[in-house]
Amino acid sequence: MDVLKKLFEEHFHASPEHIQPLQGELGGSGRKIIRLAGERLSAIGILYAVREENVAFLEFSKHFRRHGLPVPEIYAEDLSQGAYLEEDLGDTTTLFEFLSKNRTGENIAPQAVEAYRTVVAILPRFQVEAGRDLNYKVCYPISSFDRQSITWDLNYFKYYFLRLASISFNEQALEDDFGRLTEFLLSAPRDYFLYRDFQSRNILLRDGQPFFVDYQGGRKGALQYDIASLLYDAKADLPPDLRQQLLDHYLDSLARFIKLDREAFLRHYYAYVYIRILQALGAYGFRGFYERKAHFLQSVPYALKNLRWLLQHVRLPIPLPALMDAFKGMLASEKLQGLASEAENLIVRIFSFSFHHGLPKDQSGNGGGFVFDGRSLPNPGREERFKTLTGKDAPVIDYLNQQESVHQFLASVLSLVDSSISNYQQRGFKNLMISFGCTGGQHRSVFLAEQLAKRLRNRNGLEVAVRHLELEKLGKRRALQ
Repeated sequence: MDVLKKLFEEHFHASPEHIQPLQGELGGSGRKIIRLAGERLSAIGILYAVREENVAFLEFSKHFRRHGLPVPEIYAEDLSQGAYLEEDLGDTTTLFEFLSKNRTGENIAPQAVEAYRTVVAILPRFQVEAGRDLNYKVCYPISSFDRQSITWDLNYFKYYFLRLASISFNEQALEDDFGRLTEFLLSAPRDYFLYRDFQSRNILLRDGQPFFVDYQGGRKGALQYDIASLLYDAKADLPPDLRQQLLDHYLDSLARFIKLDREAFLRHYYAYVYIRILQALGAYGFRGFYERKAHFLQSVPYALKNLRWLLQHVRLPIPLPALMDAFKGMLASEKLQGLASEAENLIVRIFSFSFHHGLPKDQSGNGGGFVFDGRSLPNPGREERFKTLTGKDAPVIDYLNQQESVHQFLASVLSLVDSSISNYQQRGFKNLMISFGCTGGQHRSVFLAEQLAKRLRNRNGLEVAVRHLELEKLGKRRALQ
């Protein structure tokens, strides 16, 4: 941590007053992600031991900034210590979170659709405009989505998904199909920047405007890959009609940067959809089956849903009989269908309440789940400036976010809740109740409930419902006045 403090002091000429780990919030990539803040100053510090990947991220970030693209600014770096300091984008939500909050099943609100339209319109600027003079020599682990890169992804799928999911296949016939698919993919123009992980969790929205992260695995490749990654992102589960609308909008935007032959683009497009889905399934299998991190398997049913749609609606220009048979085996697999049932219908009900008025009543018959007591945390209600506000208001959120004890409390809660959710889903349970109490039920408990809900909404297979019992009573009293 000392190296990050030093970088902060050198850049801002002031010492950080608050240090807040963000690892649990921003993902499990192996990086240590820390927010360092002083008076009106803030930055995100990264600690990561893979020098080549750090070099790629830093150089790409600076390059994209020079092209006016919305990526974090790099403030300072010390590659010898695996550390760098970047712009803090503040209170942001991912595109995935925004989509989740603005949809009911396949009915997606206009503001979420518009956010996606904005994102796909920016993508050609990365691929074409910034891709023209990018230094591909710093790419990690490979400079091009070439034959070797494709082979890695296909083997990842074969050995970590098909094998571990116990899907039968003819090894030689499948290898023959892999060869045909590889040759076809490589026949598309590949002189553009391929973002590699262009999906809804790597796009942040700040004041409605997108910012882009996690492009350090980028390399030279075909245009089709990234738009396929976004539109067939399993966890986002976009409806087919919306995928088509967004693809059309992307192609309209792309046509402003290159002379576009739409028919030629679409000839290769669905082959890139397939390779992206295979890469994702390999990752789900590695993390879920091999490393036994069950929550990664929650994405499998959504990927299978995409495969089912493709088998019904798309015919590739090349024959891939063994691969298609493997897909059919996956769709018929009782083991994978079991994952689908596990990923559905776990309802997590989150309550905030006042201890003065007793615990929330459990309506599911399961006995009430977790009850967390937030009264040990700093109380905003004791300060006059916060008395009329709630834990949903920005000043209260900022105040509590500055308290280290609050983050330690939430980290402990998340550890317990994550473990229970994985266990409940494996055992087929349908309900989990989580309650946060404080003195008045207005500030701390509301904040904690909202923060937990925000994190859980990132996970597929959960239906998250939040109720603030004291705020409901307050609203009723105000309505009667």
